Amino acid sequence: MFDPRIARYLIADQGEVVVDEVRKHWAAIVVAVLEMLLGIVVLLLAFSTPPQSWWVPVVLGGGLVLHASWRIIDRRMDRFVVTNMRVFRVHGILSQRIATMPLTRILDISVHKPIVGRVFGYGHFVFESAAQEQGLREIRYVGDPDHRGLTIQRVIQQSGLRGFSAQQPFASRKAGADVPPHSPTSAASWDDGTAELLIPPKPPLPSFDPDRTTTAPINLPY
Repeated sequence: MFDPRIARYLIADQGEVVVDEVRKHWAAIVVAVLEMLLGIVVLLLAFSTPPQSWWVPVVLGGGLVLHASWRIIDRRMDRFVVTNMRVFRVHGILSQRIATMPLTRILDISVHKPIVGRVFGYGHFVFESAAQEQGLREIRYVGDPDHRGLTIQRVIQQSGLRGFSAQQPFASRKAGADVPPHSPTSAASWDDGTAELLIPPKPPLPSFDPDRTTTAPINLPY
């Protein structure tokens, strides 16, 4: 009932598959569980209050229990998904919100682990992207953040996005682009993934003809 059904958001005809589906760590609902327990205690006070005011603890306790239940369900419906093409987040109960960011826009991933998070094994992701997508700037309460951070890095590496811009000068050289002979780009060429140093040719040495002699008179200092 409270499953956001991630599969329906995938671009199946383009070969998109789920690499990792991140649910909120149980630490994200601790406060909500404590609020629910407090609401239950307040509800029990209705049995010890005067008959004319029994509705006060019922309203207060019932409100706390309903609010805590809403927060727990909201945390359960909040999913962060990593695919081979993008990352996206689905959250919301009655109305769902979806935030998507292609892998090409991810510039950096920071992992923040507070002291409590290091003890219980959770952290927060902070994404630096080219567009600063709303809803994906910070993903909180991620379980096993180190492993999941490496998973995202592997997906980016396997998609061939890292280091692509650094190979552009070599790619243009390989394609036969016109490059001046003494420009920095001409100092290297890209051939089958290897770099080769191109040294400009030295000017030819002057030739020597042994049959050619000097016939001019020699003036001696007498």
